[in-house]
Amino acid sequence: KFQATSTKKQWEAMVFCERARFFEDALEALRTNQTAGNLDLSKSGLDPIDAVELGKALRGNKSLRTNLNLDSNYLGDEGAKILAEALCDNECLRQVNLSENEIGAAGAAALAEAFKVNTHLRQLKLDGNRLGAEGARCIAGALEVCDDFQELWMSQNDIGAEGAAALAEALKVNKSLGQLYLRQNNIGPKGAAALAEALKVNDTLRQLILSRNAILDDGIIALAEGLKANTNLKQLDLALNRCGGPGVRALKAAMEANTSLTHMAHPNNAHLDM
Repeated sequence: KFQATSTKKQWEAMVFCERARFFEDALEALRTNQTAGNLDLSKSGLDPIDAVELGKALRGNKSLRTNLNLDSNYLGDEGAKILAEALCDNECLRQVNLSENEIGAAGAAALAEAFKVNTHLRQLKLDGNRLGAEGARCIAGALEVCDDFQELWMSQNDIGAEGAAALAEALKVNKSLGQLYLRQNNIGPKGAAALAEALKVNDTLRQLILSRNAILDDGIIALAEGLKANTNLKQLDLALNRCGGPGVRALKAAMEANTSLTHMAHPNNAHLDM
C-alpha cells in the first residue's frame, strides 16, 4: 500500500512538472509570436496567478489567431477578470474556451465588458461554470450590442428562468448569434416561453440547445408557437424535457408549419429529421 501511494505521488509530481514546463513554453511562444493558430491549455491546473502571466502574453500577441482552450482549470472570477482585460487589447483570437473554471457572475461581468470592446471574437464557451441568472444577464447585455459574435456555450450554469429571459431579450435585437447552447440550466416553462418569444423575431439563430431543462408541457407549447413564426432555425434540441400529449401535439403542429427546421431532438428523446 505504501509503495502504491508513493508511486501515485511520484506520478502526480511528474505530471505537475510537465504541465508547468508546457505552460512556460506556451508563454514564451506567445511573447515571441511563435504560437500556432490554436493553444490548448485545458486541464493544466491554471489559477489566477497563472492568468496574470497569460494575460500579459496575450496582450501583445499577434500569432494566436484561432482558439485558446482553457477548459477545466481553476481561474475563477479573478482569473476571468484578468483575461478579460487582456482580451480588450487582443485583436487576433476568434475562440475562447473557459468552460469548467469556477467562474461566477463577477467573472461574467468582466468578460461581457471585454466583448463589447473586442470585435474579433466569434465564439465563447462557458459551460459548467457558476454564472447563475446574474451572470447570464451580464452576457446578454453584451449580446445586445455585439453584432460579430456567432457561438455562445452556457450549458450547466443554473441560469434559471430569469437568465433565459435576459438572453431572450438579447436575441430579439442581436444580428449575429447563430448557435446558443443552454443545456441543463433549469430554465423551466417560463424560461422556455421567453425564448419562444425571441424565436418569433430573431432571424440569425440556427441552432438552439435546450436539453435537460425541465421545460414540461407549458414550455414546449410556447416553443411550438415560436417555431411556427420562425423561418431560420435549423436545429432544436429538446431532449430530456419530458412532456405529455399536449406538448407532443403542439410540436407536431409546429413542425408541419415550420419551413426551416431540419433536425429536432424530441423532449421524449426521439431524434427527428425533418
